[in-house]
Order: sequence, then structure tokens, then C-alpha cells
Amino acid sequence: MYTFILVHGSWHDGRAWEGVQKHLEGAGHKTFAPTLAGHGPDADRSVTMKDVTRSLVDYIIEKDLNDFVLVAHSFAGFPISLTAEQIPDRIRRLVYFSAFIPFDGCIMMDDVAPENRQLFRDLAKQSKDNTIPVDYNFWREMLINDADGDTAQKYFEYLTPEPIQPLEDKIELKTFNTLPLPKSYLLATDDMAIAQGTEYWWHPRHSSRLGFYRFLSTPGSHELMFSNPEGLAKMIVAAGRD
Repeated sequence: MYTFILVHGSWHDGRAWEGVQKHLEGAGHKTFAPTLAGHGPDADRSVTMKDVTRSLVDYIIEKDLNDFVLVAHSFAGFPISLTAEQIPDRIRRLVYFSAFIPFDGCIMMDDVAPENRQLFRDLAKQSKDNTIPVDYNFWREMLINDADGDTAQKYFEYLTPEPIQPLEDKIELKTFNTLPLPKSYLLATDDMAIAQGTEYWWHPRHSSRLGFYRFLSTPGSHELMFSNPEGLAKMIVAAGRD
């Protein structure tokens, strides 16, 4: 049995993993699903990527967690990679689920498709707190395209505006590629968060940055934790096992 720390993506918080946690724990695994700084209904959105990462590192240390599989969805690929540099000895394996992968000197916004990049910046400028709201049509058609309408509407209510500053921060990642940590990349093949067939799509643009890694794929959208939590739980186990 394994311990999984499940780290949410943009517009989400720890609640996003409730369905997946149910199935993982039902199979005998331990799970944790922290909410990153700047995320969740009542969060202070004025955060940087360093703040986001610090919140994850602090969560792990405060709970004295060790020998765990650290799982990232989407945006969380950046903070889990930064966390791995800080506390590598606590981590058993890194798993990236349709996730952004950083490298030293990069900026996450540069990996966002150009049409969304400008849209996100414009939305943040128009907001009162430098955040990116999520539009229902974007959510329904691009992010949770494999779910029925009721499911899409239900989980849309979970979403909160995303702080833009972490996406604009330049990343320092000096030792990540030399860490002897096993890594896996799990791709949702129906993911439309980034247009398929473009240079910006998840695989191989991001997965190839991991160097030597385990690759798995599964049918489903970017929001598979809502549309098929049982299936995603099984794939996370496959991606995370020794």
C-alpha cells in the first residue's frame, strides 16, 4: 500500500480530489490533498510561486509525511517539482497528471497557448485582485469535455479565481534533473485544456522534460478526477507503484 499526496491544479483546491481519495483509500492506500496557498474559497490571492511551493512544503513537514508518492495535476507540476528540490528524501516518486513541467529559468505562462496567454492576462487586469476567473463555456468544452452536463455544473461550483502571479514568476530549478527520484507522466488522451496537435500540448512538450520517466495514458479529459474518479485512482496507482 502507498501514501499519496494529491496536489490540485488551477482554479481548484484540495476538494478536487475527494472522489479519487475515496477510491484510493477504499483500496487500502493513505491519501492527503492539501490546498495550495492562494487557492480555495477564502484564500488571499496575492501569492507568488514561492508562496505556493512553501505552503506545500510546510504541509508535508508539519504532518511529518515521508515515503509518499507526490501527484500533481496541471499547474501543480511546478510546485511539486520545486518541492522535490527542497525535500527529496521524503519523496518516493513524482507523478504528473496532464501537468506542466518546469525547468530552470522558465515561466509557466510561456507554456500556455498564445491565445489563452493574452486572455488570462487581460482577465487578470480586469479583476480586482489580479486573478483569472474561469468561464463556464471554457470549463465545459475545454476542461471537462467528457462529463455529462450535471457533473460539469456541479463541479463548476467548486472553482475559484486563479492568482496570475505564480504563472508569471521566473523559476529557479537548479538540481531537479539530477535528483535520483523516479518520475511518471500520466496523460489524459481527450484533454483539451491545451489544443491537441499543437506544440503546446502536454506530450511530449512537458513529459520529455522529465528525462527518464514512466509514461502512461488513459482516456478522459483534463478533469478526470470529476468525470471518472475511480478510473483516475487506478491510473494513479499504476503510475505511482514501484
